[in-house]
This record gives sequence, structure tokens and C-alpha cells, in this order.
Amino acid sequence: MTSIDFYFNAADRLQVACRLAAKALAERKRVLIYTPDAELASKLDRLMWTWPATGFVPHCASHDALASETPVLIGGDDEAADIPILLNLSADCPPHFASFERLLEVVGAEEADREPARARFRMYKSRGYAIASHDLARDNG
Repeated sequence: MTSIDFYFNAADRLQVACRLAAKALAERKRVLIYTPDAELASKLDRLMWTWPATGFVPHCASHDALASETPVLIGGDDEAADIPILLNLSADCPPHFASFERLLEVVGAEEADREPARARFRMYKSRGYAIASHDLARDNG
């Protein structure tokens, strides 16, 4: 069963996504960052080219020709073979989240972000998923 982690009170969701992707890369795990629209995917792509300042997180679009060889994918299609981690940046529950080993939910501090996250949390909980919560405000994250 998919294990789920909620990272809430994120001051900057995209920075947190970059940090979590870099952590997965350091653990030699592939990650798909699920973005709801092309604009958000583009913003994240641009940020990942400069993050971290002293390193590089190899990434590409999930539909790119190099996707099978790239550790971090960005896109709106959550059907990806052989990728253990799905990082959700959508307000909705990714349709195929249960096919991943882990689901990472990054939630901002704004109420507009928190309310849909609460609904996703309740849905996952009602289906019996184990959920770990990480308060980024408390953890300086």
C-alpha cells in the first residue's frame, strides 16, 4: 500500500518540491512531480535549473524522449512505470497515486491550499492509508 507524507505549512511549495526531489535523487530514487498545468510545470522546471545553487537535479518533462533515463520527471500525467515516488502539486488527488510506493503532498500555508489538502487527507485516511505529517513551519522547512 502506498505510504503518504504530508508536508504542510510550506512557505514556498516549489522550493519544497525541489528539496524533496533532491533528497530522492540522493537516495537514488526516481520521482514524478505531478503538476496540474503547464504553467506550474514551467515554473518548476525553471527553478530546478537553478536549485540548489551548488548542484543540479537532473529533470525533464514526463513526456520527454529522455524521461526513461531521467531521475526527476515533471508533468500532468501520473502514469509512470518504475517510478517509486509521486510528489503532488495539484489541489486534486492524483488519479493513479496508488500505483506508487510513496506519495508526497506539499501544502502551502494559505487557506486556499490547505482546504483541498484537508479533503485529500480525509480521503486517504478513509481508505486506510498510513499518513505521516511534517509541519515545515515547526521544522524550519
